[in-house]
Amino acid sequence: MVKQTPKIEFRNVSLRYFSKEGETEALRNISFSVRAGEFVSIVGQSGCGKSTLLSLLSGLIAPTSGEVFVDGKKIDGPSPLTAFMLQQDSLFEWRTVLKNTMLGPEFRGTLNANTRKRAESLLTSYGLKDFMHHLPQQLSGGMRQRAALARTMCSDPDVLLLDEPFSALDFQTRLSIADEISTIIRKEGKTAVLVTHDIGEAVSMSDRVIVLSSRPGRIKAEYEIAYPSCGNDRPSPMKAREAAEYHGYFNTLWEELDAHATH
Repeated sequence: MVKQTPKIEFRNVSLRYFSKEGETEALRNISFSVRAGEFVSIVGQSGCGKSTLLSLLSGLIAPTSGEVFVDGKKIDGPSPLTAFMLQQDSLFEWRTVLKNTMLGPEFRGTLNANTRKRAESLLTSYGLKDFMHHLPQQLSGGMRQRAALARTMCSDPDVLLLDEPFSALDFQTRLSIADEISTIIRKEGKTAVLVTHDIGEAVSMSDRVIVLSSRPGRIKAEYEIAYPSCGNDRPSPMKAREAAEYHGYFNTLWEELDAHATH
C-alpha cells in the first residue's frame, strides 16, 4: 500500500529569535503531520508559540532549524496554498463586502469574471447575498466573520489557518459562527489548522487536538477527537457539545493545560 503524503508536515522545527532582551527560544523540535481534509486544533498557554506555528506554515517566517512541508513541498516563502482567517476580520471599511472578498485574486492578478462569480457565489452561500454591496460597517460581527471567510476562500486555498478567528465575538455569536464556519470548511473539504485558547471550541470543531507546552513550545500531547455516539457522520460543533464524549475530552484537555500552567 502506497503511503499517502501528508497535506502538512513539520519536521523537527525549532525557532529562536533575537530582541533587545536577548535570545528567545520560541519552539523546540516540533514534529507533526496533518492529513488532507483533517481539522486540527492547537492549544496551549499564552506565549507558547501557537500562532508562530501558523506563521511558519504560511511561509511568513522561516524556522531556525527543521523544515515545514505542504503537499510534500518545502515551504520557503509565502505560499498560495495557505490562507489566514484572523481574530480581527481586517475588512477594508471603504470597500464593499464583494470587493473585500475579491482582494486575494486582485492582489495575485487573477481577478476576472470567473473569480468575481466565485466571490458572489461564496457570499450567497454564506448568507450574505443581500449584503455584498454593503460596506463592512453595516454588518454585524458574525456577518463580518462570514465575509472574512468568503474572502479567505475566494482564492481557493488548500489549507486554512485559523488564528483565534472567533474570539472577538460575544459568546452566543461565537458558538453560532463557529458552527457555521466549521460546517462550511468540512463541506468544501479543506484542511484546517485552528489556534485557540477555547478548549470547548477545539473539542467541538476538531478531528485532533495538539497540546503545546509553555515556552519553548513543544508537543506535549495529541488527542484524537471522535463522536461514535453521533453515528458515522461528524456532528456539527453545536451537536458535538451535546454528545456523550464531549465532556470527557474537555476535562482531559483542561487537566492537561492546568498541569502545564503549574509546572
